[in-house]
Amino acid sequence: MLRASALLLAAAALPIVAGCTSGIAASSARSAEREDARFADLSRRYLDGIASQNPSYATTLGDHRFDDRLPDMSAEARARSTGFARAILAELNRLDRARLSRDNQVDAALLDNNLHYSIWTDETLRSWAWDPQIYNEAAGGALYGLAARDFAPWETRLKSATARMEAMPALLAQTRANLVPARVPEIFATTVARQNGGIVEIVEEMLAPHKGDLNAADARRFDSAFAGLKAAVAEHQLWLDRTLVPNAKGEFRLGPDLYDSKLAFALASPLSRAEIKRRASLTVTATRDEMYAIARRLLAGRAGAPPLPERPTAAQQQKAIEAALELAYAHRPSRSGVEAKAVETLARATAFVREKKLVTVPDTPVRVITMPRFQQGVSLAYCDSPGPLEKNLATFYAISPIPAEWTDAQATSFLREYNDYAIHDLTLHEAMPGHYLQLAHSNRNGSTLRAVLASGSFIEGWANYGEAVMADAGYLDGDPLFRLIVLKLRLRVATNALLDIGVQTEGMTREQAMEMMTVTAFQQEREAAGKWVRANLTSAQLPTYFVGYSEHVELRQEAERRRGAAFDLKAYHDELLSHGSPPVRYVRALMFGEPIA
Repeated sequence: MLRASALLLAAAALPIVAGCTSGIAASSARSAEREDARFADLSRRYLDGIASQNPSYATTLGDHRFDDRLPDMSAEARARSTGFARAILAELNRLDRARLSRDNQVDAALLDNNLHYSIWTDETLRSWAWDPQIYNEAAGGALYGLAARDFAPWETRLKSATARMEAMPALLAQTRANLVPARVPEIFATTVARQNGGIVEIVEEMLAPHKGDLNAADARRFDSAFAGLKAAVAEHQLWLDRTLVPNAKGEFRLGPDLYDSKLAFALASPLSRAEIKRRASLTVTATRDEMYAIARRLLAGRAGAPPLPERPTAAQQQKAIEAALELAYAHRPSRSGVEAKAVETLARATAFVREKKLVTVPDTPVRVITMPRFQQGVSLAYCDSPGPLEKNLATFYAISPIPAEWTDAQATSFLREYNDYAIHDLTLHEAMPGHYLQLAHSNRNGSTLRAVLASGSFIEGWANYGEAVMADAGYLDGDPLFRLIVLKLRLRVATNALLDIGVQTEGMTREQAMEMMTVTAFQQEREAAGKWVRANLTSAQLPTYFVGYSEHVELRQEAERRRGAAFDLKAYHDELLSHGSPPVRYVRALMFGEPIA
């Protein structure tokens, strides 16, 4: 009663103060509009700056103003880049963020984190001095970005590629000038030495076949530039083989201090390394228990089945799960059949998502491709989506071929890991309803800045969450072997986080890592060996899967709690994905009207 009476009294007084109140409100609204306008201008200048500084990246975003240029990776350019980041950060700090729209508050937080991360990377981590992968990606990506997508006629793209090939010797020379061989880890050096020739392959296999679209003069210039590129790549290969690899003595482990800083930037999450480790360890135990329950059902009554007590010892649990997994491993593609299997699973997964109305399926195309050589050696598959400025271009679901040098035994080990059920799950992760679908939704969000500053934990977490959604919806007719493989891969997600933390901060050895992956997480030797290499080559990336998945599960649970009987899964997914790809905590704030920290 008191509140109602107070409201009536306030309403009675309105005519006396209405002009003052409306004037204050109008002034506040104008102030908010000014701050939003200032932020929009700042965002535009930031995006223009990073595009001009990194033309290869601009091409992937769909900004084609700089397609004929390569990034300048000299010390002078690096200083200019850091100065630019500091200047933008200073302007950002002068804004009154509380007056920004809620969406702009999120984007401002992302920009703040990214600018600090960039400055820290250049001045503290100093990866430009010891990570040759940065330069390999810049070189290969510059040509691949022009070749892979039909954003312009071949004539236009080939002219840009010609200019980039002409500039490539200088970029490779800058690589050699910047890197300090004694600081480069051996695994980094040997990996890039294997990938280097892939730069030439891009031209030979993807660009040169279209040279007929050029006039005679441009074709001659293309040939000359290509000859120069091949000579420069060959010269660089000699340096890699004779100088970098023999002298690469650097430490690949970041150590706790650098790792914790990098992890905080990469995740933009309040979760600490210790908390992530605690949660991942609990997930390992719970997931193994769930796998054992399925194994008991699958093996019950089978001849030769191991003991299946309700309360098993650790050894009994291990043997039962291994025996059940053997049933899945028996279904696997041929050595040359992984890519074809990916095509088949993509069609089936897409039909299922539509049939079950789990989330809106985008109409942009997706194609399975062979992974380019310059990107092979880190993972089996990846999703390469068009940049946020491109419209209606294809997404690539890339599959790495099994290395020709592998023995039949090694290939069989790999195919046991990537059996038919696992390739289904891989497709769910990389394409449908995983990365392809999520990033297609993300690119429809109006904020280009948010797309550029996308959160790896949101993106990877959604892909893992999507696997669980499909299994819960009965994909593959509820096959328990598929559910078992989904759980095995969830186990991999948790152990990936433990692996990254252990390798980078705790001195985990290869033997310890292989034991955790092959025994605790049931991975095959080839998969585990590859993951060990990945944990050497990357840092603070493997935990993004586990952290993002956990945050997506918690957000879904909160939405179900708040909305009760009105909760609709498809509507929830569409709403969630409409916000782009910021860290999950910001999506939660936008969805539920919570403060944006």
